[in-house]
Amino acid sequence: MKTPKRLELALIKLYNAFHNDELNPECCSACAVGNILDNHDSWKHLSDDHGSTNLSYVGRVHQRLGRTFNGYTPLELLLIEKTFLEACGFTVPLNHYNPKPNNTNDKDTLFNGLCAVVSYLCELENINNVMDYSKIFEYENENPVYKFDVIYQ
Repeated sequence: MKTPKRLELALIKLYNAFHNDELNPECCSACAVGNILDNHDSWKHLSDDHGSTNLSYVGRVHQRLGRTFNGYTPLELLLIEKTFLEACGFTVPLNHYNPKPNNTNDKDTLFNGLCAVVSYLCELENINNVMDYSKIFEYENENPVYKFDVIYQ
């Protein structure tokens, strides 16, 4: 299976952000979309509220013109961010009154958000979730369907 370029680039950026502690759901340049867009926060003008999927005037113009940002349309970007925030435990759109997780930079919280985003990105590409490891545990007649060569050192 060939991974689409925009998905491959997004996965690399999200992977690096997660492992370099540069993933922050409350910062427009360090959230899921911020990282996909090379840590720029200009995407925040596509909506009036962080975490909302309602396009602003600017967002609607870009969407209607067919504009993409690193391969993603304005609406796709807003849906990616909403997916990330909700999986991290936020109520969207973000504001002072909506509940949020106690520790927004907790690795488990961020990992949950990351898994949801990867799943959604794969959906956009119409491919199986690249993080789905359930296939390696399939079995028939009490024998594994897939065999791996394990090298012990």
